[in-house]
Amino acid sequence: KPDAVIVQDLALVQLVKQTGFSGEIHLSTLANAGFSAALQVIRQKLEVDRVVLPRELNIDEIKQLAAVCPPGLGLEVFVHGALCYAVSGRCYWSSYMGGKSGLRGRCVQPCRRQYSQSNQKNRYFSCQDLSVDVLAKVLLSIPQVRAWKIEGRKKGPHYVYYTACAYRMLRDHGQDAQTKKAALQMLSQALGRPGTHYNFLPQRPQNPVNLSYQTGSGLLVGRIKGSGQRPYLIAREELLAGDVLRLGYEDEAGHSIKRIGRSVPKGGRLDVSFSSKKAPVKGAPVFLTDRREKALVDMISDLEKTLGQIPESRNPASSFKPRLPAGISKKARMLDLPVYRKPTGSIPRGGVGLWLSGQSVKKIAAKMKSPVWWWLPPVVWPDNEIEIRSQVEMAIKKGARHFVLNAPWQIAFFKKQEGFHLWAGPFCNLANPLAIAAVKSMGLTGAIVSPELGREDYLQLPQQSPIPLGVVIAGSWPLCVARSLAEDVKLYKAFSSPRGEQAWVAKYGSDYWVYPNWKIDLKHHKKLLERAGYQLFVDLIEPIPQTVKLK
Repeated sequence: KPDAVIVQDLALVQLVKQTGFSGEIHLSTLANAGFSAALQVIRQKLEVDRVVLPRELNIDEIKQLAAVCPPGLGLEVFVHGALCYAVSGRCYWSSYMGGKSGLRGRCVQPCRRQYSQSNQKNRYFSCQDLSVDVLAKVLLSIPQVRAWKIEGRKKGPHYVYYTACAYRMLRDHGQDAQTKKAALQMLSQALGRPGTHYNFLPQRPQNPVNLSYQTGSGLLVGRIKGSGQRPYLIAREELLAGDVLRLGYEDEAGHSIKRIGRSVPKGGRLDVSFSSKKAPVKGAPVFLTDRREKALVDMISDLEKTLGQIPESRNPASSFKPRLPAGISKKARMLDLPVYRKPTGSIPRGGVGLWLSGQSVKKIAAKMKSPVWWWLPPVVWPDNEIEIRSQVEMAIKKGARHFVLNAPWQIAFFKKQEGFHLWAGPFCNLANPLAIAAVKSMGLTGAIVSPELGREDYLQLPQQSPIPLGVVIAGSWPLCVARSLAEDVKLYKAFSSPRGEQAWVAKYGSDYWVYPNWKIDLKHHKKLLERAGYQLFVDLIEPIPQTVKLK
């Protein structure tokens, strides 16, 4: 039986418990639980055992969360591996440009592609790998940190072995200078990307996007030379039989994966075979992405023999049937809700949505005839948690009763829920009735569903929802929200993908929002959505920069 399951969708917490699973439940970094008050809510309401913290946190923020971590809840911290440009759980880029959801583990990594801005082309959103390396020893002094996490998506045994061994050495003998040197050497040979400490040290933060480095995964071992018919490379490092090479980048012509059949000494020549459709481009980089040294192959073989000696368990076919919530029968009146960044003057009779900010709260008069729905940000960091709590309290004192929470844990900002209309926002990524039931149990009275749903899911969900539902029917939805930006990227100025898709970056608070130059538009389906049972129809109205032309 597994020791634990890691989940992002709140429905899985309930499903796992319904099956009678006796192991631990861990909440993924995709759940975006990155501020102090969130931990208490998660432990009390969900009864999970561990939270994986966002990669963006620095050591002081990790300590801050650990200091208020409730009994029974552990923390897990990333120390090494691939860095997403976006905050985990707040990225929809792959859905927009690949049709595959990163929230469901299907990311096609559009942030790794080349983009153009002001006639300059570069990989402006492709991050280096996180590598806390020798600094990881600081985490040993925090008892609430129960695990160090190494990101290993699509990595081979070589990477797993080298990184795991290196951090085991740093954990057990990190005070020894020779051990630290040996561990760093292993990490340099792990076949990842160039590493960065990122935000780990608050006094010396590093931008994870460094345009002076290549960010292809693997060790650069040469470049394609020769004619188009007889390409070759001169190996910068010794190559072994069975090594896996990647020729070029995935978004460029001639990209391919090759496993070599013979060893090549450092400085030796390797002729590159190719299919007629994938001729490598002269000058294209060649990366070593996986290696099976004899010692590693022997270890894997021994492990397979050991596993083969374990009797195969025979489990009967499952008769498990999930217990789903009952849908509501009472339907409230329907409401169109335009959502603005700042007050625009008169408020329509049905009300208006405003993104929460201290300035906007001050501008809104107390006891207005039409309600203002205050939208909380999709990300709360430890350094702005107090500010956001203060803004919520200020709005309440001025009579506010309608709030949209873009993470379920933001319920912690409300000492009491009676008399309030607290809705889960679209950034909560709610996509099924059990997840909606989970936020209801936390005190939320309505939910705006995930914008990633397909037609059939949209139409079926209201029938099974225990609370009223809303939908983003129009407006600007971001590709992602991030905590960093490459120094060369200009705000509010259009940039383009290789296929001519335009986008721009806006800054709100300390975060960067990346928007495409096209909007969600489901208005022609509104009648159908009304009949399905939706009651709140949201239009996200975003200021459009002059340099951007909407489709």
